Amino acid sequence: MRGEASTRIDATPEAVWALVSDVTRMGEWSPECQRCEWVGGSTGPAVGATFKGHNKRGFARWSTTCHVVTADPGEELAFKVGDPAKADAMTWRYTVRPDGAGCTLTESFELPGQQPGYYKVINRLMGIKDRQADMTAGMETTLARIKAVAERA
Repeated sequence: MRGEASTRIDATPEAVWALVSDVTRMGEWSPECQRCEWVGGSTGPAVGATFKGHNKRGFARWSTTCHVVTADPGEELAFKVGDPAKADAMTWRYTVRPDGAGCTLTESFELPGQQPGYYKVINRLMGIKDRQADMTAGMETTLARIKAVAERA
């Protein structure tokens, strides 16, 4: 399962990367993630840094531990949810590409293999019929919110 969404932003790649790489602001952008905090001695985006995400969807609430796997200032931030050594760990990626006087920000996710059966049950309980489409719509909301803040700055 994978998905991707992009938006053009009238701001420098460095300014946009600074926004997306500050995971403590994720609750401002995401319709599902309520907040994130650096943990385990991590204080910012660097390969190997760890943060905890706190999520909410309807009645459901859950937390995830994420591990930064790419942190290229002005270009890309990527992290794996759960154990980064596992082949089936979900990867989230923010890629920033120069585009004229601004940039294009792309958010994507990839979940190798099949979703466990219990995920499908949980998704149905939360009223989600198509998790992939739902996550793509969430990324579009996230990107629109980041764009609004970046272009106000």
